[in-house]
Amino acid sequence: MTRLVPQRAGLLWCTVLFVAGLAGITAINALPGGVDLPRAVTGLHDPSPTDTNALHTAIFAGGCFWGMESVFEHVRGVEDVVSGYIGGRSETATYSYVSEGKTGHAQAIRIAFNPGVISYTDLLQIFFSVAHDPTQLDRQGPDIGRQYRSAIFAVSPEQARLAGAYIDQLDASAVFHRSIATTVIPALPFHVAETLHQNYAARFPANLYVRMYDAPLVEALESRFAERYRPRSVRLTSNR
Repeated sequence: MTRLVPQRAGLLWCTVLFVAGLAGITAINALPGGVDLPRAVTGLHDPSPTDTNALHTAIFAGGCFWGMESVFEHVRGVEDVVSGYIGGRSETATYSYVSEGKTGHAQAIRIAFNPGVISYTDLLQIFFSVAHDPTQLDRQGPDIGRQYRSAIFAVSPEQARLAGAYIDQLDASAVFHRSIATTVIPALPFHVAETLHQNYAARFPANLYVRMYDAPLVEALESRFAERYRPRSVRLTSNR
């Protein structure tokens, strides 16, 4: 079994799959550059927050968590983003186990956001349009396996309703020309990933995988959501 050691060895699985991608894996349908999606779900709106100082939580999965994290840590109104594992047992919530694709876990991110600044439907729009390709089943670009599935782990019935309605709207509009593969399920225990994987893209911008697959996602965020874009990673700003 592979164990995490310093940075270079810690890249094992994402780097191996990156090389596989260069050998001919189908390119991501919607990325880089993203797609134009509705600004909000038609006829649906987030409930007004009763306490605008209280942070809310969103949990998304969509491929290698480095890229997902790199997008949302640049979104205004997001106060923290943590990479982790969700969907399996606590004893298998490690990078080496999850990378085998047999644990039930997905690589995911947990977002703490201020609903007085950005709504959950705004986060959904970014998730579906620039953070990943939601039409890919059990993979994301060069990363293949159930651990890279597209999923929304709703922390409330309202989040589940909004996410489901958004997916229905996307499928009906055929904006992606393929069905949405994203699943929506109630949130399960979230296990924080190893320190090496936290804020990875911001700390290692010269890494080949980051340059090829993660940096374009952030560029798409800046291009399509300039009003939402924060130039500096929230976790670098806060020293987390």
